[in-house]
Amino acid sequence: MADGTDQKSSNQMWGGRFASGPSAIMEEINASIGFDKKLYAQDIRGSMAHAAMLAEKGIISQEDKDKITHGLNTILSEIEAGTFEFSRKLEDIHMNIEARLATLIGTAAGRLHTARSRNDQVALDFRLWVKEELQKTEGMLTALIAAFLDRAEENADTVMPGFTHLQTAQPVTFGHHCMAYVEMFGRDRARVRHAIEHMDESPIGAAALAGTGYPIDRHMTAKALGFREPTRNSIDTVSDRDFALEFLSIASICATHLSRLAEEIVIWSTPQFGFIRLSDAFSTGSSIMPQKKNPDAAELVRAKTGRINGSLIALLTVMKGLPLAYSKDMQEDKEQVFDAAESLELAIAAMTGMIRDLEVRKDRMRAAAGSGYSTATDLADWLVREAGLPFRDAHHVTGNAVALAEKKGCDLADLSLEDLQAIHPGITKGVFDVLSVEASVASRTSFGGTAPSEVKKQIAWWRGRN
Repeated sequence: MADGTDQKSSNQMWGGRFASGPSAIMEEINASIGFDKKLYAQDIRGSMAHAAMLAEKGIISQEDKDKITHGLNTILSEIEAGTFEFSRKLEDIHMNIEARLATLIGTAAGRLHTARSRNDQVALDFRLWVKEELQKTEGMLTALIAAFLDRAEENADTVMPGFTHLQTAQPVTFGHHCMAYVEMFGRDRARVRHAIEHMDESPIGAAALAGTGYPIDRHMTAKALGFREPTRNSIDTVSDRDFALEFLSIASICATHLSRLAEEIVIWSTPQFGFIRLSDAFSTGSSIMPQKKNPDAAELVRAKTGRINGSLIALLTVMKGLPLAYSKDMQEDKEQVFDAAESLELAIAAMTGMIRDLEVRKDRMRAAAGSGYSTATDLADWLVREAGLPFRDAHHVTGNAVALAEKKGCDLADLSLEDLQAIHPGITKGVFDVLSVEASVASRTSFGGTAPSEVKKQIAWWRGRN
C-alpha cells in the first residue's frame, strides 16, 4: 500500500508530459535536435574537413577517411530527401549524424571524433551558419539599396515636405529622402561586411577547451572551410558567442531602420497624406470596410523589430554571467539567432518589394511641400544675403511674415511685395525667386544637400560602390 502511494505521489509530482519522472524532464531540457538540426549541412561539411585533415596528418587511415566521407555524403542526401530519422534521445545534430554514420560504415565512424569535442564542433557549425547568413543578408541589403537608388533617380526633382518632429520643416526632394535610407542600409551592409571579416576564424581543433595532443593542422581545416585562419585561444574559442551577438546587434539596428521606413510608409499611404500608393501585393483589405487598403506588410515589418530586439537581449542575458569555458547555457544561443535571421530576411525582402512596387503621388507631395510655410528659412536666408541682416534679426522678420500670412490665410509666396516691405523695407521683388518650393530645393547645393543636382551626384557615387 505504501509503495503504491509513493508511486502515485511521484507521478503527480512530475505530471503531464513528464509523467515518467525526472529522466523525461532531463531529456526535454537537454535535447536541442528540435532546432539545431538546421545546422546539418555545416556539421557534415565540418566533419568532412576534419576527416580529410586527420588522414593527411596520418591520424586516421585514408581508407577510414574515404568511408567517413562516403557515409557523410549519404547522410546529407538522406536529410535533404527528408528520409533521415532524427532522434531526441540522441540530443543534438552532432550525435544524430554520428550515430547514423556508425550504422552506415561501422567502427570507422568512431575515428571521426578524434582530436575534437562537441564544444569546438558546435562552435564551428554555428559560426559557419552565421557567416553564411551574413553573406545572404549582405546580398539582400544590396538589393534593397538598389531599389532605393532607382526610386531616387526617378524622383531626384520630386518636391515633398521635409519634416522635423513630424511637422513641416523645409522642402526636400523625394529622391533626397530615398537617399537617406540608402545611407542607413549602406551602414547596415558595412556592419555586415565587417562582421564577416571579424568572425572569419575557424574554431575546429580547439577541442573541449585546451586544444589537443594530436598533431593536427588547424590551418588546413580553416582553409578547407573557407575561413581566413584558425582561432588563437582554445578557451576563448569554445566559450565565444560574440559572432552571434554581433549578428543580432546588426540585425537589431537594421530592423530599426526597416521599422522607421515602415512607419513612414504607413503614414504616407493614409488618405490624409496620400504621398504613395502601395501595390495590392503588399496590402490587404478590411473584412467589413470595402474602402480600406491596409499597409499590413509595412506594419508587420515594423512589428518584427520587437522580435529581433528581443533575441539580442535574450542572448546577451544568457552570456552575461558565464565563466570560461563552455557551459550548457550556450545551447540557448541558436533559437534566438535562427528566429532573428528568419525575421530579418522576411522584413528586408518585403521592404524591397514595397519600395520597387509603390506608386509615388507627385502631385500630393508637391501640394504638401509648400504647406506650413516651409520656405520660411529661405526668406530668412535671403534677408541675410541680400538685405544684410544678422540671421537672428532675419529670423524675427521672417516670423512676422509668417504671422501675417497666417492672418491672411495664404502662403508666404502669396504675400504682396507691399505686405513684405511693411515688415521690412529692405525686401525687394527678388525675394519671390526663393519663396517657391522648387527654388528652395534647387538652392540647397551644399554637399549632401537636397538640390536635384546634388542628389544625382550622390546616386552616381553609390552606384559606383560594390
